[in-house]
Amino acid sequence: MKLHPFALAALAAMAPAVAQEDSPRTALGLVTVQGGTATSLPTVIPTTLEGLTAADIARSINATDAEDALKYLPSLLVRKRYPGDYNHAVLSTRASGTGNSARALVFVDGIPLANLLGNGASFTPRWGLVAPEDIARVDVLYGPFSAAYSGNSVGAVVDYQTRRPQRFEAHAEAGLYEQRWRYGSDDARYQGRHASASLADRAGDWSWSLGLSRHDNEGQPLTFPTRAVATTAPAANAVPVTGAVAGQDRFGQPWWLLGSATQMHTVQDQARLRLAWQATPELRAQLLGGLWRNTANATSQSWLRDAAGQPVFSGPISIAGRGYTLAANEFGLTRDEAEHRLLGATLKRTVADGLNWELAASHFDYAKDRSAQPLARTGGPGRVTRLDGSGWTTLAAKASAGGWEGGVQREHHVWRQRVDNASEWRTDGTLTPFTAFNGETTLTSAFAQRVMELRTDLRAVLGLRHESWRADHGSKTASTGQTVGYAARLETELSPKAALGWAASDALDLRVSIGRAVRWPTVGELFQGGVSSTGAYVEGDPVTNPGLKAERGWTRELSALWHAEAAELRATVFHENTHDALYSQSTVINGRSVSSVQNIGRIETLGLELAGRGEMAKAWRWQASLTYADSTIQENAGFVAAPGDTVGKQQPRVPRWRASALISYAITQALDASFGARYGSSQYGNLNNADFNGMAYQGFSRYLTADVKLNWRITRQWSASLGVDNINDAEYWNFHPYPGRTVLANVRFDL
Repeated sequence: MKLHPFALAALAAMAPAVAQEDSPRTALGLVTVQGGTATSLPTVIPTTLEGLTAADIARSINATDAEDALKYLPSLLVRKRYPGDYNHAVLSTRASGTGNSARALVFVDGIPLANLLGNGASFTPRWGLVAPEDIARVDVLYGPFSAAYSGNSVGAVVDYQTRRPQRFEAHAEAGLYEQRWRYGSDDARYQGRHASASLADRAGDWSWSLGLSRHDNEGQPLTFPTRAVATTAPAANAVPVTGAVAGQDRFGQPWWLLGSATQMHTVQDQARLRLAWQATPELRAQLLGGLWRNTANATSQSWLRDAAGQPVFSGPISIAGRGYTLAANEFGLTRDEAEHRLLGATLKRTVADGLNWELAASHFDYAKDRSAQPLARTGGPGRVTRLDGSGWTTLAAKASAGGWEGGVQREHHVWRQRVDNASEWRTDGTLTPFTAFNGETTLTSAFAQRVMELRTDLRAVLGLRHESWRADHGSKTASTGQTVGYAARLETELSPKAALGWAASDALDLRVSIGRAVRWPTVGELFQGGVSSTGAYVEGDPVTNPGLKAERGWTRELSALWHAEAAELRATVFHENTHDALYSQSTVINGRSVSSVQNIGRIETLGLELAGRGEMAKAWRWQASLTYADSTIQENAGFVAAPGDTVGKQQPRVPRWRASALISYAITQALDASFGARYGSSQYGNLNNADFNGMAYQGFSRYLTADVKLNWRITRQWSASLGVDNINDAEYWNFHPYPGRTVLANVRFDL
């Protein structure tokens, strides 16, 4: 009997885990499922999903961090600057750049890892609480087409599923990586290493796993002190220096590069504990605990040399007969220390025919988060920023039966930021308050979704989401101790969703989806900022904007999926129309120009995504994608330099073209070779697109980079891999530089 693709999808979603090589390929939404743990994403919705299994990752991808698993999926880019990048590895999607971290959701076993305390580079998902070796599969749902997720899903929903042990397991892994870095006067090699170990077992109805890992890595410099070419003569006491490197900034203006900075040395320790109890064949309870610790030291060096050949770090200088002054902390230092904790629990009932339900709760805690910088390179006094006490708590309950699904959810985010002047920047010494920012947001939601089999070849899904959003306890405190509070806000919104799928033939599926998304302002966007550089509070200062509107938009997509036994091809046209998008820009308030986070009237994106994957002659596996996105600012009352200068311009950090390809070849049953390539066209960082020179520090460049990997299964227990990322040693930028050519070696033991 030949089953319809929709029936195959439902069966695949409920099937137990089986070995990848023995399982058939099944069209599951638009995911190609190849065995392994079933995804928890809503595969009944006929819309775009993509995924990879643990075997795919091991065979083809140099994965030092969990986010590396997304490297070759269509339209995705993670701004990972070095292995273990803990605070800037933001996920970019079809119509969202790397400055829009709040437009994507990330989960592990149903527990949220997305950092919705703010929106931007500093609010990266907590990737470090998932180790690559723990991943059974990762799947991505594109767009806000499921009523079960908040409007932060407008870009994508990423779901990591971890392994479930069936017997006693022991795993150990160790790896080394090294990159050659050459830029300006820098010519260096930076090394890193990682090690992990895990144990897992199943005894009757109970199972458990415990994993420990450590990253110790040196990243390349990320910032570069600069000076625009001066026209003034040097001061009388200026020191003539050599070593400055001439270049052009992102606006094409000449400048001097003076040295390199923010060269990070990070040490991360991670611990993960999972407990599961299969109380009955239908009822399963699971507990997840995670601990992430990080210390990071950023150093800098000056390329400038005086007549005696000694480095120059501060004071008046002369370059090519022109005068400049270097600040005491021009070549700064940074020390970060953090301890973040995650606790999550789920209770789930699953039956083939009847009422299914799930309860979930989680808490993510910034138990410690300290970042310190000296006011001068020589040390001593400095400034310390703490986020201790920040975090989020989530509660959710949902149920499904007879084609219906519904539930209620609550998400509570707390922002606690305190900045102090310290008499000794490393150890605090005596602390004097400088500024503080606080605030909370709460999102309470209810949703309902209905799956309707209109015919054997036609499925419709209708959903509705109701959200009640509250922002309160917002305040900022200046260095004088003056605290300004903001009134609480309460707003509600409805977000309808709809999708229709038609199996036009045994080989062709057609799907259309539409969904409204409301992306509420984060705590950081609402309440952070609004004091001067000296910590002074200005009466009536509008920089802090507690009245920001939510982003509201409709996303539509139309897909055609052709699938055969050995290949699958997809073409998707997508359209996103977003009102009140949140960006930092300037506007005139009460007669003066103010730069702050503000709403942009409308951004419209129209694009085409082509994707495919398959096998050839059993030894070859491939996947590839090509995306075109025309993302344009259509309405905006704000500006960058002059009113109207952003209208008609390309949305920042969203390239018009993206492409990726990944090919693997089984040389023998034990040895695989793979080649991957990624491309992105030119992009901009400014709303008015004035920063046309992407190949510069602070620029946003095109890129074409290639990776290779050899994976050798030496015995049943032992395996090893050798790979090179960015084998063509491409120079490319996303404000900061990406790594140069990096060699990675890894050995693994599995019992």
